[in-house]
Amino acid sequence: MSLASRPSGPVEVPPAVLAVADGAEPVPVWRNELGGLTFELGEGGGRRFVKWSPRGSGPSLAVEASRLAWAGRHIVVPRVLDAGGDDTGEWMLTAGLPGVSAVDESFLDSPERSLLAVRAIGAGLRVLHDALPVEGCPFSWSVEERTRVAERRGRRVAEALRHPPAADRLVVCHGDACAPNTLLLGDGSFSGHVDLGSLGVADRWADLAVASWSTQWNYGDGYEGALLEAYGIERDEERITYYRALWDAT
Repeated sequence: MSLASRPSGPVEVPPAVLAVADGAEPVPVWRNELGGLTFELGEGGGRRFVKWSPRGSGPSLAVEASRLAWAGRHIVVPRVLDAGGDDTGEWMLTAGLPGVSAVDESFLDSPERSLLAVRAIGAGLRVLHDALPVEGCPFSWSVEERTRVAERRGRRVAEALRHPPAADRLVVCHGDACAPNTLLLGDGSFSGHVDLGSLGVADRWADLAVASWSTQWNYGDGYEGALLEAYGIERDEERITYYRALWDAT
């Protein structure tokens, strides 16, 4: 199941977000499982977004800002306008990108539209993997790094998960390649990526296993093959099974 979604009820806007909004009305557009919120400010070309995370709830938004700055030299990602924090949490202000999330209602209203979205997610992930240079990337999303972070947060990682399959191809992974983190234009074509707080070097199946899995959560059964086909790869059951188990554990 998907662990994050558009808020369905009233949302209390953190004071820090109101300050950053500078008079604009913050419209809540996303809530994650850790209590983090994303708000939209304005419309059209001046549209901006504010991400807010409760203090101690997960990876620092400053960490994501550094990844966005690096990745933005090579691919389309949100441009960071400002960032900061207080005793209650952290915030990051970014410029809006064209398009909407791949799980926008406009892509859920028919199987044909969902298939269009799924194929764009696969194609967009291939763009990311091909464009970001592994050599010189300062960030890691390796099994060792993910295990270390999970254990620091009090999660136990089974010994079997410390021994991944041999790498198929090392790339700079998105780190959270679930369907909502791909943006699409109205015609279903790929626009850009968001939520790159875990971006780093890893086997490409670390992304592919989760991206294809998320099609079940967001669109239903029968779409995984279309995503892999659009990416340009055959299904690898061993790596899919392993990286989905690692995702659950970490």
